[in-house]
Amino acid sequence: MQYRYIGKSGLRVSPICMGTMTFGSKCDKKTAFAIMDKAYEQGINFFDTAEVYPVPPRAESVGRTEEIVGEWLQTKPRDSVIIATKVAGAASGWFVPPVRSGLTAIDAHHITQAVEGSLRRLQCDYIDLYQMHWPDTVVPREESMAAFNSLVQSGKVRYLGTSNDTAYGTTKSNMISRYNGFSRFESIQNNFSLLNRRFLDEMVEMCQRETISLLPYSPIAGGVLTGKYNSGGPTSGRFHDYACSEDKRIKAMVHRFVNDRTLAATARYMEIAQKAGISPTTLAVAWSKQFDFVASTIIGATDPSQLDDSLAALDLELSKEVLAACDQVHAEIIYPMG
Repeated sequence: MQYRYIGKSGLRVSPICMGTMTFGSKCDKKTAFAIMDKAYEQGINFFDTAEVYPVPPRAESVGRTEEIVGEWLQTKPRDSVIIATKVAGAASGWFVPPVRSGLTAIDAHHITQAVEGSLRRLQCDYIDLYQMHWPDTVVPREESMAAFNSLVQSGKVRYLGTSNDTAYGTTKSNMISRYNGFSRFESIQNNFSLLNRRFLDEMVEMCQRETISLLPYSPIAGGVLTGKYNSGGPTSGRFHDYACSEDKRIKAMVHRFVNDRTLAATARYMEIAQKAGISPTTLAVAWSKQFDFVASTIIGATDPSQLDDSLAALDLELSKEVLAACDQVHAEIIYPMG
């Protein structure tokens, strides 16, 4: 396995990262342990979580995922695992965190409270990669970066990253850090998949020029690229649950992932995978991790058996023919997620 560095940091991670956002909701602690054990045994050394997990977010379950990951961490040598977590902040869009201490702003007060909560739940004395889950459009980035830097200086955090951010926001933050001698964002965790190539429009230039690594999440587009929704719409899984919501923002998010264009594109990708002799999941994960600006692709699971197809992409290099076929689908059904 070829391990990769995140940005300019000393974090050397497996090309696939184990995401944990379903731990404590879609799967219980025993199942979560089995998933993490299986990933670890296959050489996965990178695990991603967040203070607000599991999803869907509820006030009564906030922090449960970190607690599960923290218990599991006690069964492994700490320095054999790279742990990433996130401070939620003042999110916008379809998801609004439950209002409670540590989940309302990316300011000095809440960042400090949030990291202490994560350290307690994770049962460790440092976090390898601490990420801003969503940008804060109110709190000045100068205050946020100063607060993040203080965590690195204290030894509670090794490196910093951002998530769901823009090229402007990430560059602005890192310029502030450069001028003030602060630690910078080494990574950005954004949605990126065969169905959502928007990152390639402008974000890729930032990553390559500034040596910032992408940690793609949702490489199988929330399960859409497995083909499970191609038989008549969401009948099970995350988007089936979300489709039952009365929240207009959530309904809009479901439509973004599951619509005529995404399903048509998925059908084409399924054909490509079949001809290549791999599963649609393996194709999607392998595609997302092929780029030089990607350090590690984040996968998810609610059962250990679901890991097989994703982990099959660990050492898989897609042929030029397969990549060209995928590009042709995108050229004909461009930006199916909008």
